[in-house]
Amino acid sequence: MTRILVVDDEPQIVRALRINLKAHGYEVDTARDGASALHLAVQHRPDLVVLDLGLPDMEGTEVIGGLRGWTDVPIIVLSGRADSGDKVAALDAGADDYVTKPFGVDELLARIRAVTRRNRPAGEAAPVVRIGAHTVDLAERSISGDVRLTPTEWQLLEHLLRHPGKLITQRELLHDVWGPQYQTETNYLRQYMARLRRKLEDDPARPRHLLTEPGMGYRFRP
Repeated sequence: MTRILVVDDEPQIVRALRINLKAHGYEVDTARDGASALHLAVQHRPDLVVLDLGLPDMEGTEVIGGLRGWTDVPIIVLSGRADSGDKVAALDAGADDYVTKPFGVDELLARIRAVTRRNRPAGEAAPVVRIGAHTVDLAERSISGDVRLTPTEWQLLEHLLRHPGKLITQRELLHDVWGPQYQTETNYLRQYMARLRRKLEDDPARPRHLLTEPGMGYRFRP
């Protein structure tokens, strides 16, 4: 059974999440502050963490940093802070996704399923992924329909496809695909994402799989 650690100091939210998550077959631990969350994470080793940023004893980003010091457990931030700066800071600290309060339980459950799906066991074969009418084979680096990609396009696409459902920040993509000296060149991403959509999406103007999260980054939706 998947174990989820919910970290939030609002009793009503904690209660609602506990009820809904248990109803969907998850095991749930809860913490009301950062110190308790870090202690429980070491003690119970959750499979996923749902974390509020505004905790009474420390910032949620500090909790993320504490967790990332020893585990790659998926972290979904659940916060009332809607400013893009807060979102980017949380994602850069190591969070996997960000949901803004008020939120729909169905949306949160979908995000939970997405981030847990992406944690494939080490050594598992590279995936074959469908994007619209095309099949992408990451092991063979081939795409059906005789679609050709440049090496940079492949790197960008592969980074997104290997993390289905995860929101990946602009800074992370620029660092990993182009290098640390390009972390502010967001125009590169816009241009290359437009190229990938033209080659792979059924309707590039209304993409269904290669999605932009304005001001934050990009996400592959299977």
